[in-house]
Amino acid sequence: MIHKLGTERRNERTMDLDEMSILGILETMNSEDKEVPEKIKDVLPAIEALVKETIAALKKNGRILYVGAGTSGRLGVLDAVECPPTFGTAPETVQGFIAGGDQAFTKAKEGAEDSQEAGREDLEKVQLSENDVVIGLAASGRTPYVIGALAYAREIGAVTGSIACNLDAAISKWADHPIEINTGPEVLTGSTRLKAGTAQKLVLNMISSASMIGYGKVYQNLMVDVKATNEKLVARSHRIIQEATGVDEATAVSTFEAANHHVKTAIVMILADVSAEEAVKRLDQAEGFVRQSI
Repeated sequence: MIHKLGTERRNERTMDLDEMSILGILETMNSEDKEVPEKIKDVLPAIEALVKETIAALKKNGRILYVGAGTSGRLGVLDAVECPPTFGTAPETVQGFIAGGDQAFTKAKEGAEDSQEAGREDLEKVQLSENDVVIGLAASGRTPYVIGALAYAREIGAVTGSIACNLDAAISKWADHPIEINTGPEVLTGSTRLKAGTAQKLVLNMISSASMIGYGKVYQNLMVDVKATNEKLVARSHRIIQEATGVDEATAVSTFEAANHHVKTAIVMILADVSAEEAVKRLDQAEGFVRQSI
């Protein structure tokens, strides 16, 4: 029963929330939020296991597919759409699916989450394969849409993961790699966009970032596969080349041009003292890892 879930219980520390001063509300929320990273720390081994699977999938040209409803679905979509500009991935490599479709991202469609068949159908539309990883997101841990997607993923033979904010979550039973973050009662009863949403966002940050690091999208701590799609990102590309190689701005700019606006290529050109053609060849042989290409 939903009323028994930890995320749905009333928080004894906020029973007088409507009588607090504004500062009191903010201090209380801040205090509650501080608990979230510690809760995540408890499940780092489970996150690690899932990330190993996502890296393996990416190396097989598989995809990372997030599936959720409401806030959970929006967080999955948000993480997915940030990957192409940050890591230079193709739009289909990391995808987010939300119950109710794209319209549900900006306008809540609460009933859409009740259909297991819809979860299945959304993955059928993108021709889910055994090389993919499907990660179900549900603060409650019981969303039918997510269960439907995970059940279908298992049928296909894809790796499955789940992120819930309650223990003994229903979606965990459908996941090869379940992650359960016990965030407990919210400041505002049942409003899982708060601590539960924060927890899911932090874990998604970990999954996508660690996966891309393991896939060769990072050199040192630099976003070397960033796509220079606007003036800000062109300037950032120049700075990354400078940071990675120690050259001056003029050299970074000219090498970036010679590298056909590809940051990784420019860095290898400078550090290995090779042509753009040789740099591309080295990166290809090293599966995109800069350090191994130098």
